[in-house]
Amino acid sequence: MTKSLEFARHGDKENSPFFEEYLQRLLTERDRVGLSDMIHEIDALMLTVDPGHSIEYIGELALMTPYNYLVTLESETHWTHILRIDMQSPDLLVREVKDENIRGIFRSLNEVYPIGSRKPNSRYMGEILRVNDLHGVVELQKSREFRFFSQDVLRKMELPGNLAVNKPSPYTHNIVAYVERAPEQIRTYALGISTIRTDVQDVYLAAKTLQAELGIDTLIGPIDHLATRVYSQNREVAILEWLSLSSYYYWGSYDIKDQNSSTNVTKNSHRLEEMRSPAKVFTANNTPYFVNHLERLPSPTETFVRNYGPRLHHIALAVRDGESNGVENIDYVVNQIQAQGRAFLLDVIGSKEDGLKQIFSSASDHSSLIIEYVQRFGDFDGFFTKDNVAKLTAAAGVEEELLELQTQVSKPD
Repeated sequence: MTKSLEFARHGDKENSPFFEEYLQRLLTERDRVGLSDMIHEIDALMLTVDPGHSIEYIGELALMTPYNYLVTLESETHWTHILRIDMQSPDLLVREVKDENIRGIFRSLNEVYPIGSRKPNSRYMGEILRVNDLHGVVELQKSREFRFFSQDVLRKMELPGNLAVNKPSPYTHNIVAYVERAPEQIRTYALGISTIRTDVQDVYLAAKTLQAELGIDTLIGPIDHLATRVYSQNREVAILEWLSLSSYYYWGSYDIKDQNSSTNVTKNSHRLEEMRSPAKVFTANNTPYFVNHLERLPSPTETFVRNYGPRLHHIALAVRDGESNGVENIDYVVNQIQAQGRAFLLDVIGSKEDGLKQIFSSASDHSSLIIEYVQRFGDFDGFFTKDNVAKLTAAAGVEEELLELQTQVSKPD
């Protein structure tokens, strides 16, 4: 039986007595009823983009990540493009709404936020987790008061019919879905008509050709972690909810005082490498926005959530340790991508002496997501450094302030 509480705790962030009590109780009970052993890795990620954006976004991802275009599933109102690295790493499902007037629950999660509403269909949706007994997992989760969309609603939403989908979290606005699959079985998604679109294939192949010509195709690895931003008051409950829905454990939290925020890490309790099941990170302000006029503290994380809503902020990709052309691989990758016109929010930060180097790209025009690259050196023992996180958070905050200003200026009188 998995023992989800046996892992070492990291970090210096103090949690509330409520969090510490229910962390123990929830994970003990999750192990006892068997959910920890029934739920495995993140099998896929789902996101949606506005009409006309999926092909360019696939080209962007093909250049900046190891993902390959596999196939498109066409349904009445969506194209769902399946991107894959291999069967050891999560798939990426990029959904495009065909008609900009189509409305639905995921669009409504954007429309009440000033910057989020500018791309109403552009949204990270959530993760699909592999399970070995779909009915058993769903029944156990229902008994713990989690709610799922009916199969009829899934059909109307045009989500794969072989999924069980939990309703969006009130804390992260993400969904968690389950799919039953044996480790040796190929991933399939029961949705629509399967085709390989030549327009998508052409953009994908051009990007992959360029990636190889730049010499970065063997340097960029699978997803290392997924970072979600939430309101300050929802930090602890968002973590506990995710742990209840998954087989992850609480790795620990660090207080990033320079940016008035904390970074909170969860990892897979089956001891899988992040390339197989990415770490899930939650970032939140230490104080709510309405005390900022009294405290005069930085507030980049809370500002992001107020502008976009609770949502995924960035996808981090591992960069292979080593050097290329006399510079560390992460510097080489960034230099090559920058030369193609892609912007980054700051210079590469960290050093070999620190144990890792990191950088944020600018947010995608298509998905609003940031790509992070991270290179860890040798036997670095840890997940990040506090100084790096502070600099990354500050850089992202500057870009978000500019977007907020642009939104205010563009509003009619």
